[in-house]
Amino acid sequence: LKNRKILIYGFGKSGFACFNFLKKNNICTIFDDNKKNIPHKFKKKLINIRKLSSINFDFIVLSPGIDIKKCKISSYLKKNRSKIITELDIFAISYPNINKITITGTNGKSTTSKLLYEVLKKNKKDVRLTGNIGYPILMEKKIKKNTIFVIEASSYQLDYSKYFRSKYSIILNLNPDHLERHGTFKNYVEAKFKIVKSQNKKDYTFI
Repeated sequence: LKNRKILIYGFGKSGFACFNFLKKNNICTIFDDNKKNIPHKFKKKLINIRKLSSINFDFIVLSPGIDIKKCKISSYLKKNRSKIITELDIFAISYPNINKITITGTNGKSTTSKLLYEVLKKNKKDVRLTGNIGYPILMEKKIKKNTIFVIEASSYQLDYSKYFRSKYSIILNLNPDHLERHGTFKNYVEAKFKIVKSQNKKDYTFI
């Protein structure tokens, strides 16, 4: 992730964190369906929808809330699907050896994540609580070799991820949810199980 042309689509919490994390070593460009979401000082990094195809981006970092089937640049994203990554991918590439405990499922993700975080913290571990719970993972600082990340992951985040791998993956439960986005329960389940499929023989899964 150095000397790359990167498009950041969606400038909410995660998009802002991605931009600040990547801007030192890359050429970062911003796009958002609503230009009003972009603070004034970032306006120079904003790209016009008509100019998107004129730049050969290496990566497109997609905000989890964006549905590529129902957004302003849907056809562009479908053509460039292979370039789409997430903030979880950026973190995994940047910190491949950091211990991650990733929790997903339909219900209980936040509660389980918070409980695990509190248990580890009580045992004097350098632990961070991040992800879908509301704390962008790329905003974390002073990361050490023994830092442990407890990550709450939604189906939206996992669906677009390509390189993310977790040492410990937890799937709590699965019920039909977010079908307006995933289309079928099978697609929803497959998005969740990406955290298992990406693991190797030295990793652990709890279902």
